[in-house]
Parts: sequence; structure tokens; C-alpha cells
Amino acid sequence: MSHNPLRPWREILRRPTRKIHVGPVAVGGDAPISVQTMTNTLTSDASATIAQVQACATAGADIVRVSCPDQDSTRALAEIVRESPVPLVADIHFHYKRAIEAAEAGAACLRINPGNIGSAERVAEVIRAAKDHGCSIRIGVNAGSLERHLLEKYGEPCPDAMVESGLAHIAILEENDFKNYKISVKASDVFMAAAAYQGLAEATDAPIHLGITEAGGRVSGTIKSAIGLGSLLWAGIGDTLRVSLSADPVEEVRVGFEILKSLGLRHRGVSIVSCPSCARQGFDVIATVALLEERLAHIHTPISLSIIGCVVNGPGEALMTDVGFTGGGAGSGMVYLAGAQDHKLENTAMIDHIVELVEVRAAEIEAQKDRALAAEF
Repeated sequence: MSHNPLRPWREILRRPTRKIHVGPVAVGGDAPISVQTMTNTLTSDASATIAQVQACATAGADIVRVSCPDQDSTRALAEIVRESPVPLVADIHFHYKRAIEAAEAGAACLRINPGNIGSAERVAEVIRAAKDHGCSIRIGVNAGSLERHLLEKYGEPCPDAMVESGLAHIAILEENDFKNYKISVKASDVFMAAAAYQGLAEATDAPIHLGITEAGGRVSGTIKSAIGLGSLLWAGIGDTLRVSLSADPVEEVRVGFEILKSLGLRHRGVSIVSCPSCARQGFDVIATVALLEERLAHIHTPISLSIIGCVVNGPGEALMTDVGFTGGGAGSGMVYLAGAQDHKLENTAMIDHIVELVEVRAAEIEAQKDRALAAEF
């Protein structure tokens, strides 16, 4: 919050990396950590894929990945690119020609898996296409699809094998004078993924794409991703991320932003501080928070909101938020603005009034930004 600056013990020192671009989105260096997701529609169904890309962009996705398993998909990609509000990554497995076709169709980035894309000669052809069409490349190492010779060498998927795979592929790109790349070393096992990313961070200055692959359903996958990605981000590792959930891609975007917000690495939308509720609550906290999350989803301006059921912790939490409501007695509570008590409010009027207060505060913040920007020119 603006009136509560970060203290030194809350600072995360990000690992220095080279900066690349995925279309207009900078990745690495001093660029914000970008949030990605992946469509689950058939890419050959352009209209359905465009609708899902747009929904993900509205939720805040900086980059969206689409799978290109066949020629019907790469044929549809050109239309999808034209209609997309964010840069698109073409996900390529097995067929290197699909990567070339995706580059020609306007993909901003090509994701290739060294475990199944083929020989160095085929990779070199993909690199030429990327150069010709201004694409970046993501080297996507996955514990579940490592090269056979590495599995024979190490006996099983492991962090060392994953890092070796990634570095070998980096060498191919570098030998072909290609620098516009990022890299990931994903595993579904949190310990394996974290160790692989730590080893990778020590071995290269390339931007790193974070992910715990095949993390699971909405709840279990969110927890797994928060632990794995959160620990790496806290250590300063990671320049872009995707939360992999068996859920709507929009949910992946929301969880990704919540992970970054919890670490102070990105600030977007309303951050709600709320209690788990207990017998002391002066109103139904759980239902109130669920409704406020829904009603405030359209706010993109970073704002903090505290919703606390009673006066034990409510006033203290309200001191640190832009807008706060603390439950009291007799069907009413106290509204706090910028950390100070402002006025009492009946519980029955709480939802509409708080939404209005947050909207007003968001408008004020945006107006301040506009004035500051105008003053620079």
C-alpha cells in the first residue's frame, strides 16, 4: 500500500537475467514477472480459441500459449493471432514443421521440447524460422519427456538430467547465434522442479519460465504451485510463470497473480485481507468475501481491502489497507479509509457501499497516475 512502504525484510532480490521479448512483452531483466496460461480449446477451432484467449487476457494474462499439434491448428493460428490482445506462444511437440508454420502464422514465441523435437538440424531449421519472423523461443524441458540418452545416463528423471538437457539445447541455439530465448525445467514433483530450477539459475543468465507441470486440480494444484513457485520466486528465481491446473485457464491466471501479489512481486486488482471467521463475527464473513471477490473482479488497479468479522484484529488490519470494514455489534460495523476510522455502516448495506468505496478509490489512484504522467511531459 502507498502509505506503508516495503521494509527491507520484505524485499526480494531477483536474479539478474538477460531481457528478451515475447512480442511486446519483456521477459527478464528488470521487466515485471509475467503471468501466462494455456488454452484448452482445439486450436483448429479459431473462434473458440479466440474467445478463451480474450477471457484470459481480461483476467490479466500477459502471454497465452496455444497448442499446435497439426496443420489445422497452425492454419487457424494466423486468425487467432490477429484477434488476440496478447502475444501468443505456439506449443510444439514432435513435429518441427509445425514450429515453422506457427512462426509464419505470427506466433510471438515457439515453445519446443528438446526431448521430442528431433535432431539438432531440425532445431536449426526452427531457429531460422524464428529469426525470419521475429519469434522468441522457449526451451521447455519436462521431467516426463527427457531424452533417452539422459535417462540411460541418470537412470531416471532427476534435476541434473533436466539441467543437462536444457543446457545442451541452449548450446544449439547459441551455436546458431540465437539469443532471444527463455527456458523452463518443469516437473510435477515439487522437490525435483525446485532443485532443477536452482541448478539452472546457477548455470545460465537466460530468463527462466517457472512452472510445476501437471500440478493437479484447482485446490491441490494451487497449493502445489504456490509452494513450488513461491519458494523459487522468494529466492529471486523466475521471470515468467504459468500455474498448471486441471481447471479453466482463467483460474490459472488468477492463481498466478495471487502468488505474485502475496510476495509483493506484482500488484493487480483488489487484494482482500479477510479472517477465516469464528463465533465472534458480526456478519457472514465467508459469504461477504465471496460476493466481494465477484463484484470487484473488474478492478485492475492495485487496492487493498480488509474484511474482518470482529474488533479483535479488525482495526489493526484496517490500518494497513486502503479500505476496511470491521464487524461490530447490533448489525453494524466500522468503515476505515486509508487506515483511519471513517463512519459506521449497517451490515445490510455493506456490499454495495464497499464496492462503491473501492471503485472511487481506484478512480482516484488512476487519476493520480494520469496527473503524474502528464507532469512528466
